[in-house]
Amino acid sequence: MNSEELRRLKRRKMLNSIMHVIFLACTLFGVVVLAILMLDILRKGIPWLSLDFLKNFPSRFPRKSGIYPALLGSLWVILLTALIAFPVGVGTAIYLEEYAEDNKFTEFIKLNIANLAGVPSIIYGMLGLAVFVRLFSMGRTILAAAFTMAILILPIIIISSQEAIKSVPSSLKQASYALGTTKWQTVTGVILPYALPGILTGSILAVSRALGEAAPLIVVGALAYVSFIPKGPLDQFTVLPIQIFNWAGMPKKEFQDIAAAGIIVLLVILLGVNSVAIILRNKYQIRMKD
Repeated sequence: MNSEELRRLKRRKMLNSIMHVIFLACTLFGVVVLAILMLDILRKGIPWLSLDFLKNFPSRFPRKSGIYPALLGSLWVILLTALIAFPVGVGTAIYLEEYAEDNKFTEFIKLNIANLAGVPSIIYGMLGLAVFVRLFSMGRTILAAAFTMAILILPIIIISSQEAIKSVPSSLKQASYALGTTKWQTVTGVILPYALPGILTGSILAVSRALGEAAPLIVVGALAYVSFIPKGPLDQFTVLPIQIFNWAGMPKKEFQDIAAAGIIVLLVILLGVNSVAIILRNKYQIRMKD
């Protein structure tokens, strides 16, 4: 190795070290900012957390305020969203990967699905307002919100399900066909069981994203103040992010502390949903290995 090559090698090592430090600093900056925000939220919110906070209705008085209607509204919206989006998203992924012909039209559909995953959520809110609230006359109800949020997370579910289906070894498919099974039997008996961990993980993470969205639901018509409990999909509603946003905008400092407590509750739910995704993925991966 001559002197010129040695200089190039030293230059590359130096550049590699510099970039390593820069990327580490960027990562640490994000972690530190997140830690500061979390500590501030915990400091303000933990003193307000109680069973009464979970059971009470919103009030003009901070000490009497609670998140019960918003909590139930979030559960209603998320459950209906999952029931709508999961079968449609997984079915679309199966069709695109196993049944659709490999042509320009299929590529066009896949490209548009990928593009839809990057559309701002407020656009889906405007679509839900125009289609579900007004055109289909659903009104400003939980059902309209669930359809809107289902459209929001559908591209994520479809893409994650496609990637999970692509990960199935072709040797398993060919072995299934060699035994004389039909296309549908191969899909349900081989492809879906193998791809299920990835499908469930992507779908649950998509649902957790919908749980934290506020902008589409504001457009669809979620209320900022609810003094009743939603009892069905055709009732009006509010959700946790909107209730938190409403408290954070109030002038009294106590309401901002209550908003911090609501953020803690929302984070606990999100962490719980993500934990379910991890547990299900690990469970089915172990079953596939066995």
